[in-house]
Amino acid sequence: MLKEFKEFALKGNVMDMAIGIIIGAAFGPIVKSLVNDVIMPPIGLLMGNVDFSNLFIALDGKDYASLAAAQEAGAATINYGVFINTIVNFIIVAFAVFMMVKVMNAAKKKEEEAPKAPPAPPAEEVLLTEIRDLLKK
Repeated sequence: MLKEFKEFALKGNVMDMAIGIIIGAAFGPIVKSLVNDVIMPPIGLLMGNVDFSNLFIALDGKDYASLAAAQEAGAATINYGVFINTIVNFIIVAFAVFMMVKVMNAAKKKEEEAPKAPPAPPAEEVLLTEIRDLLKK
């Protein structure tokens, strides 16, 4: 069992997957910052100074100045603004993955289109060619 695990862990695909997971984990905070700090503020400004991270519905029926105030008061809230930010995050990540896969597929297609060397003739044909050449001499 240990031998099987070692073979599995040392295969190239597992190492590639591990690198992808690490890069993906590092990519998440970058996208979150891009959405929260770069994309959503101008959209909020265009929509009349709306801060999407502060859009919520308090389920107790009271009005709160901010999401933090509602949470501090212990009110149950539906945080639809945070949900909107999460959807934008997902769209950006999905687009980035799509573009990466598209580039990789294009590179793979070019590799497949590269002309391949003609296959070697069968051994019998090589032998017959040699006999023919010897007879010519």
